[in-house]
Amino acid sequence: MWQVAVCGPGECTPQEAEAARDVGRLLAGRGVVVLCGGYGGVMAAAAAGAREAGGVVVGVLSGRDRAGASSDLTVALPTGLGEARNVLIVRAADAVVVVGGSWGTLSELALARRGGTPVITLGGWRILDAEGRPVPGPVAAAGPAEAVRLALAAAERARPLRP
Repeated sequence: MWQVAVCGPGECTPQEAEAARDVGRLLAGRGVVVLCGGYGGVMAAAAAGAREAGGVVVGVLSGRDRAGASSDLTVALPTGLGEARNVLIVRAADAVVVVGGSWGTLSELALARRGGTPVITLGGWRILDAEGRPVPGPVAAAGPAEAVRLALAAAERARPLRP
């Protein structure tokens, strides 16, 4: 069973929330476990979409308790690690879908790529090198369905599931 992280800002636009909800729903519909940071914004929207589709969504919380966690989580995992919990989210994922952008989201994108986890972006951060060229690694998607398709294809290439 695949595990895909949906990462994005805790405060997001209505368009980002809609995209994240669609991504969560589409992933859950394919039997994928959705991982997220567990709080508001993109995280809550992805959790809601996954729950609506009858899926499993795990929120890896930064705090020591479940305070402020999305009510749509199947599992709320308090870590007490603060922002360091971003490492756990992306290391547990077979692929990462980034919706929108914030500094925490950028850290998740960087940590995922550094660890070899495929990253699909849906809006948000565009990473350029010193010459202004896109940095290899993150793959831009045009919409939620393409993001899910690309994430699952990348996960399969990176970490084939074994029977």
